[in-house]
Amino acid sequence: MWWKILTFIAMCWVIVAAFSYPAPQQQIGEASRIFYFHVPQAWVSVLAFLTSMIYSIKYLYKGNLVDDDRARAAGELGLVFCILATITGSIFAKITWHSYWNWDPRETSIFILLLIYGAYFGLRSAIEDPERKAKLAAVYAIFAFITVPFLVFIVPRVMPSLHPSDTIIDESSKEGLSMTTRMIFYPALASFSVLFFWMMDLARKVHTRERQTQEDSLS
Repeated sequence: MWWKILTFIAMCWVIVAAFSYPAPQQQIGEASRIFYFHVPQAWVSVLAFLTSMIYSIKYLYKGNLVDDDRARAAGELGLVFCILATITGSIFAKITWHSYWNWDPRETSIFILLLIYGAYFGLRSAIEDPERKAKLAAVYAIFAFITVPFLVFIVPRVMPSLHPSDTIIDESSKEGLSMTTRMIFYPALASFSVLFFWMMDLARKVHTRERQTQEDSLS
């Protein structure tokens, strides 16, 4: 229970501080405040897809459908946070580039990622047998995650991009972030991460209950 209270306090701090303290990057101005939410959302989407892959491997190894429930829950939340990161990124693009969508390498990469994981759930919905569905989905989730580092970290850095690489850089700091920015950004990363695992556990319980109900109705 204590960690829920701490997460709530941290999230409240991030929301209030993000709009109370000076913008993290003065040249961009107020639009740079979205950094405190956009980056944690993108981080959580990668974390969620990684978690989905880990539980997919665990399912293939042990054959426990609860692990498939966890992989499914993580994949769902990864897709949700990926959509949120796309939306917040589009808002930033509108303010700085005067257009919500420019087919910038980062925007193109995240669009492809949305298609890949959208297909993951298309695959799950197309198969009725629970075990066959779980096995095929697990294999797909493993191969799908292989594309994540390439699309999220490699492509945007090797291709020319409109996306600013120094949105919140402070050259006077060894970490590249000012003390104020770190006081807001790190709690944001932590609270978003904890929130993800909390939501994943809740979603897993729902999926497990649904699966058990279907099994009981067939027996």
